[in-house]
Amino acid sequence: MRQPVHYGSRSGFPTQSPVMSLTSTSTTVAGALPEPQVGAREPGTVVQGSAMVLMQFDVAEEIRLDDVRNLLDARRADLGFKHLAPTYARFRQPPVVERLEPLVLDTGEKLEGQIKYYDYGVVSVIFELPFQGDWDALVQLASRWEWDTDFESRAWKIAKEKLKRAEPALVKPYEDWLTEDYFIFHVREVEGNPTPEELLAKYGDQVAQIVRGETSRLSEGERSEILQSRMSYYPNDIAVIGWNGAFLYDTVAGAETAIQLLEYSNSQLLEFRHYDELLTLQLASVYKVLEQGTGWFSRWRLAKAASRLHTVLLDVTELTERADNAIKFLSDMFSARLYKLAAAKVGVPDYKNLVQKKLDTAEDLYRFMVDQFHQSRAFVLELMVVIILIIDLVYLFRGYKPI
Repeated sequence: MRQPVHYGSRSGFPTQSPVMSLTSTSTTVAGALPEPQVGAREPGTVVQGSAMVLMQFDVAEEIRLDDVRNLLDARRADLGFKHLAPTYARFRQPPVVERLEPLVLDTGEKLEGQIKYYDYGVVSVIFELPFQGDWDALVQLASRWEWDTDFESRAWKIAKEKLKRAEPALVKPYEDWLTEDYFIFHVREVEGNPTPEELLAKYGDQVAQIVRGETSRLSEGERSEILQSRMSYYPNDIAVIGWNGAFLYDTVAGAETAIQLLEYSNSQLLEFRHYDELLTLQLASVYKVLEQGTGWFSRWRLAKAASRLHTVLLDVTELTERADNAIKFLSDMFSARLYKLAAAKVGVPDYKNLVQKKLDTAEDLYRFMVDQFHQSRAFVLELMVVIILIIDLVYLFRGYKPI
């Protein structure tokens, strides 16, 4: 697998981007990120990095990526690497990426953006804001973004406009979109260049608040629970993963893989939520049919319901396998473990288990309905044979030639 292409900031955003100073409410333009000079910091600045928000929408059963590239003149996005040695963590079909116009919030913050199209029907809108400031200001930014800023409506509008152009590439588009959001705070430089252990020892409270989006200091138990969900590959990097946000202390190149795996985990969660709702509705319709009775004649109605249920079972099984196997990990065990941690924190295994249980229930109901239909059909066939025999006997006793 080829080495990743690293841009001026992670995820392919341009090198010239506005930097939000966390010690003020104004937006200034800085030099090329992410390699700022220490002397270029504003007075009192101790943290530099980027804040990201991922808004994801489940828009269709499938997106034909080749068609998207042709329609939108977009490019493929391959999974990055954590380390320089060749690894084998790759997308089965890399998502297609398109640049977006900058998004300006009511606060004056100017965010760079991009949109990604995944073959299993998910669209991801990503906004990024480079920052520099102190820890308390970063805590305030995290809380404001996670709880007080309406990114969903802005991202939804952008996705709608883009998909109008890409509509021919959508397979079975959905009218109603499920959505997921996730926040990533990537710190690439801290004054004094502390190790991850030193950083958590000194700023562990702030890191926990950033991951949770809280401005108040958390309890010791909650803080410990948050900081336990962390991983490091080198002595100078760390990723703290939460259910709604993550804190990364790493270089731009090092954080790239973690960001993409977090994005993939959330897209999986979105897909399994969709399948869970789909199966819930389908099972409800089956129970409604069964409530109408399973008498000999009522069982004939079960054939159509069983056929419809079986079609849904096959579709969901195929689609879940596609979403579940979109990334393959061969030899890159760190990425595999990082993905497993991220998926567990956002709830992918929980929804996957729910879907599997409903698939098992649907399979049992399908077999039950098919058995009931076969019994009813066998009864009718036997009844027809008996009737024919009776007719033959009647004709025989009357002296007519049997049928």
